[in-house]
Amino acid sequence: MKNKKSLWIIIAIVAFMVLWAVSAHNKLVKMDESVNAQWANVEAAYQRRADLIPNLVSTVKGYADFEQETLTQVIEARAKATSVNINADNLTPQSIQQFEAVQGELSSALSRLLVTIERYPELKANQNFLELQSQLEGTENRITFERTKFNKEAQGFNSSIRQIPRSLIARMAGFEKKAYFQSSEGSETAPSVSF
Repeated sequence: MKNKKSLWIIIAIVAFMVLWAVSAHNKLVKMDESVNAQWANVEAAYQRRADLIPNLVSTVKGYADFEQETLTQVIEARAKATSVNINADNLTPQSIQQFEAVQGELSSALSRLLVTIERYPELKANQNFLELQSQLEGTENRITFERTKFNKEAQGFNSSIRQIPRSLIARMAGFEKKAYFQSSEGSETAPSVSF
């Protein structure tokens, strides 16, 4: 009778451990999917910006004396930025840094375009341009929001896979740490603008 009771206790303990392991694994899967979904939101925000650029360039192109070189740089930077795709399952620091580098080039080209536009008061007064500029500004804010949210999701996932005892399940299931978006080198220094 005593052996039978001990056997039931052992079975109950093993069953509890198996249920806990399944639950922990499922939570990690859910968190991993949240990070992947948030990465898709980041990509969608960047894609929205890339989709606005042809309209912006077309509007600006209507002004004959506008610098063609600036427009070409924006178009080339957009093409380069849209060509870099990262799989959500491969969010390494290197892949995010590569993604950020091409997006930074596009941001830089857009900034040069917007600074150059300052010399064209009739373009600055164009309703289509003003609307596109407003949409672009809103998109830049959305990108910042989505990146921040991505970092929060990645931080929650990374914390979870490093905590004991869940780290054992994470290691066995092959869950790996997700990379973060970080500020660009030199971003702590305000840019100098001269006219």
